[in-house]
Amino acid sequence: MTTLIQAQSLSKHYGSKLALDDVSFEINKGAPVALVGPNGAGKTTLFSLLCGYILPTHGQLTVLGHKPGSSELFGKLSALPQDAQLDPRFSIAHQLAFYGQLQGLSNKQSQIEALRVLDLVGLGEVAKQRSDDLSHGMRKRVTIAQALIGKPEIVMLDEATAGLDPIHAREVRELVATLSNEATFILSSHDLTELERLCGQVLHLNKGQLTEHQADSSQQQTQHFMTLLLADNYSNVEQTIQSLNGVSRVYMSQAKEYVIEYQKSDNLFDIELLNFCYQQGWRYRQLVNGHTLENQIFTQEKV
Repeated sequence: MTTLIQAQSLSKHYGSKLALDDVSFEINKGAPVALVGPNGAGKTTLFSLLCGYILPTHGQLTVLGHKPGSSELFGKLSALPQDAQLDPRFSIAHQLAFYGQLQGLSNKQSQIEALRVLDLVGLGEVAKQRSDDLSHGMRKRVTIAQALIGKPEIVMLDEATAGLDPIHAREVRELVATLSNEATFILSSHDLTELERLCGQVLHLNKGQLTEHQADSSQQQTQHFMTLLLADNYSNVEQTIQSLNGVSRVYMSQAKEYVIEYQKSDNLFDIELLNFCYQQGWRYRQLVNGHTLENQIFTQEKV
């Protein structure tokens, strides 16, 4: 497994304010990685450190074996801020070719690269158009294309779906999933459901401190969980599910949602649970194999 990023005892002070507090983690090549946390948690500081815009106060940080900001990382790491804008005066292809030239490509190479990244995001047909001619979702995809110029190994996206309607947000999610073979994505977002669908590793920052989670916790060996979201409020749900063979604990994590801990004797517990709901006359909205990411971050201390 190829290690892309390593952070050891990383801290960052702004005067008396501690933005990052003894943060350690490792990111390997592969599936997208989520960076989550409330406003002011330290996410932007961590992104800035990875890009080499600022230096840590204490600790060690390497990207592809080099210090962030070093010349060896030129073209290998890219970052797309949430408020990235396109210039309405120029065509999309012209702008992307310009960014390609900034990375050292020749005029001809940059034009070819502009068309390549537009094809990657499914927008080859808009090359001659200007940003004002595009929908908000299409503009977002073009900025992601910009982040892919030069085939970087690591792509950091800050709130990639912020402000998008559900259709365009889904298009961006599908795009990131498809492009995960091209690069390893690090995604910052407040939408936990979105990140749960895309990411395997989750870095949770809160007040500068870091905890890690797995978006799919069903691989745990000692404890096994199902998260059941019912369509309505039903009485005695915990006690009723507790009667199922192999169930060791049930608790309500939030309204209509129940976390079920069970002994994994086979791979058919989900089928058994759904049949049980049908027998009780319960309608359900969702069944997750493991904890939801939201429960891991906010309510796992109940288990």
